[in-house]
Amino acid sequence: MQSLHIAVIGGGAAGFMGAITAAETFPTAKVTIFEKSRNVLSKVKVSGGGRCNVTNAAPSLPELVKGYPRGAKFLRPLFEIFNNQHTIQWFESRGVALKTEPDGRMFPTTDSSETIIDCLQQAAQRAGVEVRTSAGVNAIVAEGEQFLLRLQSGEELLVSRVLVTSGGHPQLSGYDWLATLGLEIETPVPSLFTFNVPKLPLKDLMGVSVGKVGVKLAGSKLTEAGPMLFTHWGVSGPAVLRLSERGARELASKNYQFMSLINFTNQKPNEVQEQLTSMQRDVQWKGKFVPTQAPFGIPQRLWKQLVELANIPDTMRWADLPAKNLHRLVE
Repeated sequence: MQSLHIAVIGGGAAGFMGAITAAETFPTAKVTIFEKSRNVLSKVKVSGGGRCNVTNAAPSLPELVKGYPRGAKFLRPLFEIFNNQHTIQWFESRGVALKTEPDGRMFPTTDSSETIIDCLQQAAQRAGVEVRTSAGVNAIVAEGEQFLLRLQSGEELLVSRVLVTSGGHPQLSGYDWLATLGLEIETPVPSLFTFNVPKLPLKDLMGVSVGKVGVKLAGSKLTEAGPMLFTHWGVSGPAVLRLSERGARELASKNYQFMSLINFTNQKPNEVQEQLTSMQRDVQWKGKFVPTQAPFGIPQRLWKQLVELANIPDTMRWADLPAKNLHRLVE
């Protein structure tokens, strides 16, 4: 009987988890990871700012799938087999203590991605997984019930099963291999990206963070709320990244030429109008110059520019603010 040889293409986190699981499930099989670069787990090393965001502490499956607005239906049956709670147990059973941060992200208590890298490499070694670096794969060819791997070095070898974990952009060659094997490929599009706004009317705000904004994709029902950060090319932060994730397909269909609307208070316009009108009568506010103190927790640098866009002079007091300027400020 021919021995089972399982090839795992890609030495990232998915590749290691797949290889370890395969080796532990089929202890008599030979399991080999083929990584084209000289180092494995390179993305794990830099993830989470070098701390490695391992998983999320979502307490239930319904809560977990909320983090995947486009993929919830597809992922739910998979998460019923292996989810974040299994991930936590997997690492803790191998001596890695995890901690939960206020936003639900979980990191090793060491705050070092090396802890996760060491755990994965040690688990692979214990399971008997062979790791080959500088071993890029050029092609996968079906040979009866086996698969022929052609490596960049010119080497060819037959394997019983192939697990492709070569990653997404820019490592898209894995999709070509799968297509040649007759599998249907769903064209991948970018997700979790910042917005480049070349004509942003607000200037010199790089590094300014707003605690909670509402971001909406114009002409769409897609909205998100959360912190936002100004960058030198546009805007970023959790609210923007989540919106890019939810609208990944729609934004790709627009060739990334779109308009986004930002609500810096994350409140309804009539609520903002009422609060600003109330400030005009408030003894603590009405005598102050409009540009000098920002309401709603808006950063001062941002507020000053919003006031300028509303054509409000530096010498204008709240009590004297004309209705048209107040309305423009709300807009």
